[in-house]
Amino acid sequence: MNRIVVVGASAAGLAAVETLRREGYDGTLTLIGEEPHAPYDRPPLSKQILSGEWSPERLPLRPYADLDALGLDLRLGVAATGLDTADRTVRLADGAQVPYDGLIVATGVRPRRLPGEGAHVLRTLDDALALRDRLGPGRRLAVVGAGFLGAEAAAVAWQLGAHVTLIEPAPVPLAHAVGTAVGEVLSRAHLEHGVDLRTGVSVQEITEDGVLLADGGLVEADEILVAVGSLPNTEWLADSGLTVGDGLVCDTYCEAAPGVYGAGDVARWHNPLFGVDMRIEHRTHAAEQGMAAARNLLAAPGARKPFAPVPYFWSDQYDMKIQAYGYLRGHDEVTVVAGDLAERRFVAAYRTGDRVTGALAVGMPPKEIRQWRQAIAAGASWQETVPAGATEAA
Repeated sequence: MNRIVVVGASAAGLAAVETLRREGYDGTLTLIGEEPHAPYDRPPLSKQILSGEWSPERLPLRPYADLDALGLDLRLGVAATGLDTADRTVRLADGAQVPYDGLIVATGVRPRRLPGEGAHVLRTLDDALALRDRLGPGRRLAVVGAGFLGAEAAAVAWQLGAHVTLIEPAPVPLAHAVGTAVGEVLSRAHLEHGVDLRTGVSVQEITEDGVLLADGGLVEADEILVAVGSLPNTEWLADSGLTVGDGLVCDTYCEAAPGVYGAGDVARWHNPLFGVDMRIEHRTHAAEQGMAAARNLLAAPGARKPFAPVPYFWSDQYDMKIQAYGYLRGHDEVTVVAGDLAERRFVAAYRTGDRVTGALAVGMPPKEIRQWRQAIAAGASWQETVPAGATEAA
């Protein structure tokens, strides 16, 4: 294998090229990125960058000297537009065609949008800077979508002195992921800080005056942020012969086709630890999968290893530090195993079938939740792990 191409120059792509070199690959290594920036960290965009606490200079994941040391054919500011798996070439927006012997797809996701013009999204550095420049005391911000991204942005805007309206179509924000009881606890933090949280409300379109609701009402706003989820960047794979369905479909080794692997937000793969297909949009996961895909691409026949991680994510909102391990979606039960929900200082464990499959902590020391990561990784049974007398979250 003399030519490897990695498409996507964010956390997953960077982890892939670093791993390839670390594992001894010394052939041509091309890293392609649509943005003009070198690989940078995205979680601070909705936190430290939006608040102004950090300057953009703190975001790069590696200094340019480290990238140079990798000996990359680095192509930034150019998107991949097509893939020919028969000829093994990647087509780029500038007309170039890049040949490969091995390929890692790490093209990430893009924000979903709503009808109308003028709304902000928050995915790139340029997005964050554009919104930051429009926030401040007395400004009116409407945030559509009360998931983790929308909630973080709402909290930062409130801290900057803006009047914030947070609009969510579900009755309880995040209930589909963390459960109704935990979702209600997280929601109360917004209400206590004076955010106008409106749940069970659908949006018709974005207008120049604000957000037009499905019932004809108007939420007036100076600025609007749409945070209603993401779409995998797979359009460039049309006609490639690869299977696409809510992401690039991969097997348990992260392989999508012979010599083609997926990593990061764009990849949907079978996680044997939980026995389900999943696509994870979290920073830590992206780096882990980039490393796994690179190792399996280089591995000798029979030496590949299934990618079976315990996903991890965190969120900062107001004074709340939220951490979670595992796969929380589709759970059958949520039980508080430490602390107290009402005080927003607790650990909740998640059961699917007869197994512990997730844990979420708010306001607790990291050691309080790390033990649950071990239980999840071991496939521990619920009955043997959850303390007797623990309270099920209603």
